[in-house]
Amino acid sequence: MATRASLFLGLLATIFLLTAGIRGVASARMDPYGVIAHEWGTFTSVAGADGRAADWLPLGGPADLPCFVERYTNRSVLKGLPPHVTTLTYEAARARLWGKVRMETPVLYFYSPKGGSADVRIAFPRGLMTEWYPKATVTQHDVTQGTLRIRGQVSAIEWRDVKIRPQSRPDFPTEPGESHYYAARDTDAAPLSVAGQHEKFLFYRGVGDFDVPISAEPAGNGAVRIRNLGTRELRGVILFQNIGGHLSYRVHGTLKDEATIAAPMDTAEPAAIRADLERILAAAGLYPKEARAMVTTWRDAWFEEGVRVFYVLAPKDVDAILPLTIDPAPVQIARVFVGRMEVITPEVVRSVRTSVVSNDAAALARHARFLGPITERLLATGVTDAEKARITAVTNAALTAYAGRPAPCR
Repeated sequence: MATRASLFLGLLATIFLLTAGIRGVASARMDPYGVIAHEWGTFTSVAGADGRAADWLPLGGPADLPCFVERYTNRSVLKGLPPHVTTLTYEAARARLWGKVRMETPVLYFYSPKGGSADVRIAFPRGLMTEWYPKATVTQHDVTQGTLRIRGQVSAIEWRDVKIRPQSRPDFPTEPGESHYYAARDTDAAPLSVAGQHEKFLFYRGVGDFDVPISAEPAGNGAVRIRNLGTRELRGVILFQNIGGHLSYRVHGTLKDEATIAAPMDTAEPAAIRADLERILAAAGLYPKEARAMVTTWRDAWFEEGVRVFYVLAPKDVDAILPLTIDPAPVQIARVFVGRMEVITPEVVRSVRTSVVSNDAAALARHARFLGPITERLLATGVTDAEKARITAVTNAALTAYAGRPAPCR
């Protein structure tokens, strides 16, 4: 009897310990004082003639960041490079650094009623970190026109001792003028402090030379044929167009393999597509305020003239493109990245050709961000040598003027 009693008591003790362990795991996951990390960002690309991401000038165009945001500098020479030096300053790279992807405004939020601190590291294989805030340690090659093509190229950004201060009310830096930057603060995330600088998030941008998991080609009558080039489903697929100020869109939803999306016909109000985008982003894992902040940040760029496809990348694809390490690990991490692929339609090519003939600089400026790939498509339409020379001269001048606009921060 004593033996059976001992065995019975031992069994009860084992069950108790196992149950306590299970409860401990559950309580750790649901710990109200644990840290939650949420991140959103955009990968912008341009579809080439085969529908896949093509080269363009992702760092070019008007500067839209406050001057307190840090920008990369090369280790060897900081500015005033002579013509024979191949390394590119930030200013030079805006007009000369070709790549496939602009990694636009990833922001990383932290939530914790109790607060704490963490070390954060983000790697960027086949990419370069170009802007960030607060202060961070960035490890990468000096930037040249060929840096993105270096085999095994990996950049990394690291913030050490990020202090999460939910009860604090710091003054965040601001500057006069408009910027995409500030809208990302309109969330319930905890204020952060890094090296004496305060912000609502960790911010960074970059350029990359990797292939995005989607292709998009015009399919006639305004339709677009899109293919999922990856192994995971793409969610929230939307075909959007702004033709002469008339906005329309069609929500396709999840894309497993391939689909041809018919041209959206009915003119839509900006509020309608904003609401649909916010719903898609919230379903992907963002809090409603985060989704609203993301759409507000990019509403002018996302809704500008042209035709484009939006999609939400699978979380594992985001982790492969931008490996993230947070120490100590949060109890929850959500990373929601929107892909934007610009589609160069025959109508766009004809419009640029007309603008070249009439030397309409204002019309060309409306396409200037993506004028490089558009010009390549135009030159492939069977133009004469004389036309080719004129097209090249006019579009190069427009592209140079656009990409080389001086940044306000010196």
